[in-house]
Amino acid sequence: MADDAAMDRIDRSVPHSARIWNYWLGGKDNYPVDRAAGDQYRETFPGVVDVARASRLFLTRSVRYLAAERGMRQFLDVGTGLPTVDNTHEVAQRVAPDARIVYVDNDPLVLVHARALLTSTPDGTTDYVEADLHAPGRILDAAAKTLDLDSPVALILSGIMGHVPDGDEARSIVRALMDPLPSGSHLSLNDGTSVIAGDAVEDAQNDYNEGGSVPYRLRSPEEIGRFFEDLVLVEPGLVSCPHWRPESTALDEPAAVDAFGAVGRKP
Repeated sequence: MADDAAMDRIDRSVPHSARIWNYWLGGKDNYPVDRAAGDQYRETFPGVVDVARASRLFLTRSVRYLAAERGMRQFLDVGTGLPTVDNTHEVAQRVAPDARIVYVDNDPLVLVHARALLTSTPDGTTDYVEADLHAPGRILDAAAKTLDLDSPVALILSGIMGHVPDGDEARSIVRALMDPLPSGSHLSLNDGTSVIAGDAVEDAQNDYNEGGSVPYRLRSPEEIGRFFEDLVLVEPGLVSCPHWRPESTALDEPAAVDAFGAVGRKP
């Protein structure tokens, strides 16, 4: 019944960023309006698929790093998006079967698919919270039912802060989520820029923002870096996502794309 109620709330007439990204990543949880918007974006900026993949792979590598090298056992993934390959709990629990993960999103289609996010190892836990990014207090209150917020938590904000156009408001949301977390907590954040492709991505984003969906603001790397104020950046710092601890053994450095990310530790 919950799935039926959520399906009734899905607006199939307006493109939605989570569904468009699902389309770009090869998923099937999208509608014609999403595919049309995604194709239009890609016509103006063909590199958007590379950006989507780079963002996703950054998420995977950063979660693996946090679980394996920083000993993180609690993850709060806000703006989860639709389930795909290597979701946060799958990556974390491969390293640490006892890891606990809370997913947060406000898209009813994500809620419909939440069962795919709620699989867990016997020793670990996953939960799903339907909440809005603009309500950090509610997010933390709900997460506290699964996570121990007196112990370190890894906060994941993957490609979502651009949906808060005002820079001061966006930084206040990140602070509101990080400030109550204890020392040793980490922030993994990546978002879109236009420093690589320039006008092509700017034009594509402007067309997208005028199409009726939730707008997304591209930020400079310097603006993204401000989300990490008062945190200690993990090497290599804030970089284009393919350059953050790449796994390839090839001699050539991977090409930079218009997604920049970093991991920061709370002292």
